[in-house]
This record gives sequence, structure tokens and C-alpha cells, in this order.
Amino acid sequence: MKRIGAIRPFEHNYLLYAILSLFLLSCGIEKVPEIGISGVWKSSESGWVLQVEQDSTYSFFHWNALSCSLHRQGPIADFGDAIQVNRDTLLLTQGVLTYRFFRTSEFPTICGETLPPAKASDPMYNFEVFSQTIADHYAFMELNNIDWPALYEQQRNKLSADPSESRLYEILEETLELLKDNHGYLEADEAFYERLEANSPPSETTNDQNARKEYGDFEVANIVSEAYLSEEMTRESTLLRWGMLDATSGYVQIKAMWLFANLDIPKSRTEHLGYVGAYVEAFQAMDEGNYIEREVAGVRNTMDRVMADLKSADRIVLDIRFNGGGQDAVSFEILRHFNNQRRKVALEKLKGPAGFSPIQEIWLETYDMPFLKPVFLLISPQTGSAAETMALASHSLPHFKRIGSSTSGALSTALEKELPNGWDFALSNEHFMDTAGVLYENKGIPADYDLHYPRGRQEFFRQVAEAPYADLEAVCEALEELREQE
Repeated sequence: MKRIGAIRPFEHNYLLYAILSLFLLSCGIEKVPEIGISGVWKSSESGWVLQVEQDSTYSFFHWNALSCSLHRQGPIADFGDAIQVNRDTLLLTQGVLTYRFFRTSEFPTICGETLPPAKASDPMYNFEVFSQTIADHYAFMELNNIDWPALYEQQRNKLSADPSESRLYEILEETLELLKDNHGYLEADEAFYERLEANSPPSETTNDQNARKEYGDFEVANIVSEAYLSEEMTRESTLLRWGMLDATSGYVQIKAMWLFANLDIPKSRTEHLGYVGAYVEAFQAMDEGNYIEREVAGVRNTMDRVMADLKSADRIVLDIRFNGGGQDAVSFEILRHFNNQRRKVALEKLKGPAGFSPIQEIWLETYDMPFLKPVFLLISPQTGSAAETMALASHSLPHFKRIGSSTSGALSTALEKELPNGWDFALSNEHFMDTAGVLYENKGIPADYDLHYPRGRQEFFRQVAEAPYADLEAVCEALEELREQE
């Protein structure tokens, strides 16, 4: 999934399933839980093992040559229609992507072994498992000019000199930085952070009266939409804000590509962890496909209201400049409301130990009453992850133009893994490309009309938040120039 907010925690959808199911059924593919799914299935491209017993229960493992850990167990019915089987190939659809598993005659021995606690916590062993995952799945060695054997040896030697838990954490974080991984992250367990804080010297606080304000993305979004909206129509939504920009132009601001799902979160968890923390805890306990379907259902309900309110506008401005990402499936559901025919909008391939997978085509489905008048998509260097896939896919819609500056350049999904010591990490394992096979990782999706926004997060936020009406004037000038070209 895409690492959220960088995310895409986390950067996919039922949209593809409607198409995929028709194709697969025509090829004689069976839906689970029919006969033939029991057994062991491997996805080398993602480092996963799926074990199915009696066509009814499953065990899902993270696996590589050095390690295997149980990720989740449950009834196979949890996957719903997301699994399709054709002889020795199992297809698992999660969001806009479909993952391939191949039947194997043997359950990996390492997955059945009990790891001794001393080995599970050993820093050198955890480093080797981490490094094996990087070698198997990191998709941008060539793009980022990484000499992995040399980097691995360098980092291993550093840890060998001080094989402690805290040093392991430093080395792993540093390695992700040196890889220049746009979706890489490391999250230790809460106990580690408590130990780290207890052993750290107290931080010095400053009362610098001259320090400039630091803005959050939702905060800036609210300031900007307040200036942009001449008529407010928003209701029952904190993630989308919409109304009229002027007498003939609609405006829709999309703050994130996640947080739309109804996850039935207990109030006690929200009070303890905060809303976002409780939300993450809830979806991590679910099957990812089920969670994504709920995200899509949530944003669909809101977008239906948006389109009903703005159907009479002569044009619509979609603002994703402050959107750090979330789920590609949410992006595609929003974009679907502007599409009148099934369209190929992207290509993708996944990195495994043997190289890249075959290219998969990504398709956008239609909406019953799509808005087909001009649409102007506002983008910026802070448009990231799943919001960028929306910008990329919009190139396949002929009535879309993009205004702003190139997006952040973090389009890959994040492959999430767990180390033997319980720490979580993720890396970019995907090339997400346009329909011509062009890769926009690092450089971002360009604008048709460039407003030359600063690349720095706070520099950009301050520019628009502290002078929102000047920003509005610049956008309106771009709109006028692009309208003349229509």
C-alpha cells in the first residue's frame, strides 16, 4: 500500500475487480472458496506465502531466504471476491493492484520453525533480514545510483562495531535515507521508544520569538479553501470541502486519500490514541482488501454529494496541493466521477528477487453521470503518493489540465514488512508509470501551467497560507489562460 501522508502508513481497489472478474471468469477462473485453493502459494514478487487449509482457513506469512513470520490468520472468506484461482496461479486483488501467487508443493521449512527469542532480538540477525528484503524488493537501485553490495557492507561493518539495539535502529534509518526511498520508513515498538527516551538527555526548549510558524497540511488547506470559496456547500465531511469558486466554477479540495472508512472505532481507543492513531490501529487489524473497500465506499458517498451539488458548474477546480496521499483506490474512485468510458490510465510492475514482474495495466472505471466539462487539477510539491497517482491518471482524461508545480515524486506503493524483533518497516517495490511506460519517481508529475511553487514543505505552506488571496489570484490567472486554449 502506499505510505500514508508521505504515506502512501500505507499507497489500492475494488475498481479493478469489476473488470478483472469478467476477464478471469471468461478464462475459466474460479472464485474461492471452491475446490482447488487448499495448499501453499508463494508470491516471490512481494515476499509472501499464503497457506490455505481445507479451502476454509488461511495463514499469511512474510517470507524471504532468511526469515519467515506469521502476519495474519483467519477464514478464507475474509478475502471475499478478492481472490481468484486459475490452476496453479492465485490472484489477490488489493486496491488497484493484483498480486500473483504460484502454487508450490512444499511449505517453506523456515516458516514452520520457532525462532528462539535470543535470535529474534539479535541486532545482526535483524539487520541481515532487513538487508535481504532490500536486496529482494527495492525497486530503485538503478534510478538512485545505489551500489547495494558496497552500501550493505558499509552498514554491516558499522553495526558490527556496536551491535546494540539503539545502533541497529540508527543504521536501519540511515540505510533507508541512503537508498533515497520515498516511501521507506522504520517503526520500532513502543517499548523501544520508551527506553530510547529514558536514556536520552533532556531536550532544551527555546522561546525564540522570531521563529516562523510551522504549518500542518490540513491547517493550510483550511486557510486556502476559506479564501477560495465564494459559496460553501460542504456538509458531513472534514476531508473534502466544496462549493463555488465564482459564479460558474466549482471548487473541490481533497485533503487526503484515506480516513474515509467507517471502521467502528471504540471511543475509548480514540481517547487513548487520538483519532488517527486509533484509525491506524483499527485498519491494521483488518484484511487490507476489506479495509480498502471501506475507504472507497466512504469517499464514494461524499463524492456523490459533491457531484450533485456542482453538476451545473461550467468547470471544476480540484485541489490536491496539500494532499500527502493514502490509498490509490480512493484517488481512482474520485477520478471515476469524471470518466465516461473505461480507460487504461497507468502501468505498474513489482520488484522481486528474480527481477520485475510482468507489467500490469491499471484501468479506471466509469461513473453513471460523469462531469465532462473542463476540470483543472491543482498540484504542488506536497502532492504525494496516492494523490500523485491521481495526477498521473488524469493525463488519460482529455478534459483535465494541471495547474501548480510538479508533484513530490513518490508514486511507488510501500511494501510493508516486519523484522524478527517486531519492528515494522517498508520500502518502495513498484514502478508506477504512465501508459507509455514513463516513470515519474523522484521528478513528479508536471503541471501544464507552472506556478513555480517552492519545493520546501514549510516554504510552500507559508507562501500560500500567509497570502491565500495572492495565491488565488495566481490560480485564477492560470485558469483564464487555459480557458482561452479550450
